[in-house]
Amino acid sequence: MIPYLQTLFARELDTLSREVSLYPDDESLWKAVPGCPNPGGNLVMHLAGNLRHFIGARLGDTGYVRDRDAEFSVRGLTRDELQKLIGAARSEVAATMSKINPSTLGEPHLAPGDRRIETGLWLMHLAVHLGYHLGQIDYHRRTVTGNPAGADAMPLQPLVA
Repeated sequence: MIPYLQTLFARELDTLSREVSLYPDDESLWKAVPGCPNPGGNLVMHLAGNLRHFIGARLGDTGYVRDRDAEFSVRGLTRDELQKLIGAARSEVAATMSKINPSTLGEPHLAPGDRRIETGLWLMHLAVHLGYHLGQIDYHRRTVTGNPAGADAMPLQPLVA
């Protein structure tokens, strides 16, 4: 299971980076869209913070300290700054996943709300969470830019043997 998760996290983080690159300028990342509570920039910050916290810090002991409130309240980061956050998440996820012992996947992991979830299921949840918000970012970008171009969000190449 770990190699599959590594492949999916890497693919989705590459897609996140492509999504940020497809915004034509820094300002469009932060445009409000009626009916959508979060602009693309905040969703990028949220995804990077979420992965760095739950995989990097909690499973990999990276020392990262999350500020979840800032993920949704800070505005105006540049595309380059967001790419750096994605890069940090990518590095921490890759390093942590490469060290996880497969025998620990069935062990309980403490999730939000003091819930206990098996570590393997928690990692799958985090991968699905990443994909969920990627879709939101894609629609945000298309809506604010009027550009229907996709980001090649589901390439099969990383999955093909």
